Amino acid sequence: MRFEKLLERWQRSELSQAEAAEALGMSERSFRRWHTRWLEEGEAGLHDRRLGRPSSRRMDASAKAEVCRLFREVYADHTVKHFHEQLVKRHNYRLGYTVTKLTLHAAGLVKPAVRRGAHRKKRPRRPLPGMLVFQDGSRYAWLQGGDRELDLIVTLDDATSEIYSAFLVEEEGTASSFVGLAETIAARGLFCAFYTDRGSHYFHTPEAGGKVDKTQPTQVGRALAQLGIEHIASYSPEARGRMERVFRTLQDRLPKELRLAGLGGDVAAANRFIRDVYLPAHNARFAVAAEQPGTAFVSAHPAQWLDVLCCQEDRVVANDNTVRYHGHVLQIPPSPVRRHFVRATVRVHEYPDGTLAIFHGPRCVARYRADGNLLDQPKEHGAHRSPRPACGYVDGLTPPTYPQAPHPQKRSIDVLQKPVNLTS
Repeated sequence: MRFEKLLERWQRSELSQAEAAEALGMSERSFRRWHTRWLEEGEAGLHDRRLGRPSSRRMDASAKAEVCRLFREVYADHTVKHFHEQLVKRHNYRLGYTVTKLTLHAAGLVKPAVRRGAHRKKRPRRPLPGMLVFQDGSRYAWLQGGDRELDLIVTLDDATSEIYSAFLVEEEGTASSFVGLAETIAARGLFCAFYTDRGSHYFHTPEAGGKVDKTQPTQVGRALAQLGIEHIASYSPEARGRMERVFRTLQDRLPKELRLAGLGGDVAAANRFIRDVYLPAHNARFAVAAEQPGTAFVSAHPAQWLDVLCCQEDRVVANDNTVRYHGHVLQIPPSPVRRHFVRATVRVHEYPDGTLAIFHGPRCVARYRADGNLLDQPKEHGAHRSPRPACGYVDGLTPPTYPQAPHPQKRSIDVLQKPVNLTS
């Protein structure tokens, strides 16, 4: 035993008490106390006297029974970590995570996790928020019942793992991507790079499993290029490891939170709960601080991106000033900028909420509901005037007249004098 060897050297005067205590990592006073206990009780006197004695802070039997009951009856689908958080949040629980886990292990309600092997080194995070933003969808039975699967669209920052946008939709696509981008830009601003998989709404891929063709951008790719955001394609699930781990956490926690909130199968109510309740709590629990202070986001006025984050297609106006678009006939109303738009090339915008708009160059000509009916729009300044109004005067008023000098090449007959009779 190390103590006995050092004690023998001290007794032979090879070491002082202070040197022996330093070698054992204790104070000189503790060394003398250990010496006294060794003389009185022998080797047994050096054992830790706390072993075998119940802790003064141990959980009593009634508290253990209540924890086990709650886990069996209410939180059986929770992990131990999530269960402990629910106890603290909902049941005024004050004990730690480890004692809770050991209690469930002893009761046979949870099996100890298998020790994992060494994990390979993760890709370093970007140093500032807004340098790289992920977006992906996960199809899962998020709502209570388990029969109906929905896509959860998540937009996440690489530097902090903060979720900027998350919502449920029937199916992931172009419109859901635009909604996630719009919510992120509205809350934070424009960012540097956008990292996604190679879904057909993100990229055109000529060969399955091959490289993307950036010369044929999708609607999402076109919008990102207009906003100056780099679009990066992922070629494997491992490359999206951070996003995959977030979805693993969401699939474990979010359905249980939705069930405890009693939302049933109401998608709209679930999206409100995710936005107002779940995301703030999730970000407070799992988001990390960025490596460097500051941000790479650039604030942007809505006018810079609202009419960009939408589907855009060119159309030629028919002879009756109508535009056909995916089964709708959009009637262009009279415009103050030109007499008609017949044969003009216009651009139709379809927004994520289904509404439509027609643009001629940079000017919005008209906006429409999702059914193709014209929306009531406030008149533009000067829209009530005739196509060629008197410049500088308000309609209904007659401009004043001013005397004009006679034209040098025009003479009135009244001003001609009679010829003089020279013979009289």
